[in-house]
Amino acid sequence: MPASQSKLTESLGTSRAWALTDLITRLRRVLRSSVRSDIPWETLPMAQVEILQRLVDEPGVRISDLARRHRLATNTVSTLIQQMVTAGLVVRTTAPDDRRAVSLYLTELGRTSLNGWLRANEARLSTALGELSEDEQKSIEDALPALANLADRLEAVELDAARSHSAKRR
Repeated sequence: MPASQSKLTESLGTSRAWALTDLITRLRRVLRSSVRSDIPWETLPMAQVEILQRLVDEPGVRISDLARRHRLATNTVSTLIQQMVTAGLVVRTTAPDDRRAVSLYLTELGRTSLNGWLRANEARLSTALGELSEDEQKSIEDALPALANLADRLEAVELDAARSHSAKRR
């Protein structure tokens, strides 16, 4: 653990949970800024990149579903989508099963922009990983399933809490 992180953890009297949160935040921040240094003309906010990634996995998703999955207010997602439609990254179509609803899809420009982000992130991360020892690389690789399980558990707890809150409001 870097000295600055260790001192922060000690001074706040916090746990490993804080160290993990801090580390994830630092990784996201440095990856986001490194993409902008690799692709200086790229101005996509991270929230839009995450939505583009979701649209690759779930073409035709609705705004309300995006908001729920990304833990954002529906009007926030609606604003992001409007910006992305204006920029030509996303198209809205009438949902096939409900003419009042809107389905969202990536455009070719959206796919190209996302691919640029992904390539830049992969290149930066691959370079940095290559500078680590083989043991460190293996440790990171071995930790991926546990981190995915942790994310799944956190999402399940959040989903249960949302369901409970919704049931209480009825």
